[in-house]
Amino acid sequence: MFSSKIVGFESYVPANIVTNDDLSKIVETSDEWIYTRTGISKRCLSTNENTSDFAINVGKKLIENSNISAEDIDIVIVATITSDYLTPSTACIVQGAIGAKNALAFDINVACSGFVYALSIADKFLKSGIYKNAIVIGAETLSKLLDWSDRSTCVLFGDGSGGVLLTACEDYNSIIAEDLKANGVSWQTITGGKLNNNNPFIKEEIQKDNFYLQMNGREVFNFATKTVPKSINTILEKANITLDDIKYIVPHQANSRIVEVVAKKLKVSLDKFYLNLQTYGNTSAASIPIALAEMSEKGLLQKGDKIIITGFGAGLTWASMLIQI
Repeated sequence: MFSSKIVGFESYVPANIVTNDDLSKIVETSDEWIYTRTGISKRCLSTNENTSDFAINVGKKLIENSNISAEDIDIVIVATITSDYLTPSTACIVQGAIGAKNALAFDINVACSGFVYALSIADKFLKSGIYKNAIVIGAETLSKLLDWSDRSTCVLFGDGSGGVLLTACEDYNSIIAEDLKANGVSWQTITGGKLNNNNPFIKEEIQKDNFYLQMNGREVFNFATKTVPKSINTILEKANITLDDIKYIVPHQANSRIVEVVAKKLKVSLDKFYLNLQTYGNTSAASIPIALAEMSEKGLLQKGDKIIITGFGAGLTWASMLIQI
């Protein structure tokens, strides 16, 4: 019986750091206004790189720092809502660039829950016994989807990528339990990148909808603070453990206020949550793997540690997973 073992964590963010004070020069806002409402102090924004560039960097580092060759990679999955093109997939661009010529490759679009969904998909591929090695990446260039005159959204997001390398294993299991859900009835809560119909056979005048990301912040807050605690408790029940057995909870890095409410509802110290949104902002599908890579680099993740990762976002979607390092 095969299972999945996580054998590597890596991340990549653009070098261009933009502070809250920098944003106050282009939109009516301030460091105090942004930080007190979100917990964000700065973010990394692309100046000449696209989503595939971020993901390629992560893919290359995952291979370079492992004992697995590019030709041995069987699967490349990229979670993103900001792909370079509608087609081809970002994953295919990554697959070619890193030399994973034997790998299948595809993207998934699940917004801020995307990395957890992608990890779940890769896990099922490996458990089939047909595939051996998978690269799972969350990558976003959200700066190209933002209206930079809208202070309610443009101050929240950053660019970057993170990912993991999974290998099929018979004596160790990194993916212990999961809870993946969606509520499509509320899809209008967060939207972005709408493509309008445009052909010569349309008789009526086409109303051009806003391409930029739009979000009902209050609805997102209520959704996240309601669903995330329930999802985490579902994971604990499935695994028959308690929060005392969990070393860290790694949430999607969206808003510090959301995490504070979630911690209160779970009756657990905020110290149990790993947060780096103050440095990177909300990087959507990239936020959880960036955090995991940072934790690994700091030596915070030790073999056998149990970690809960939990994402929530557009769709509406949410996804929690119990992983063992």
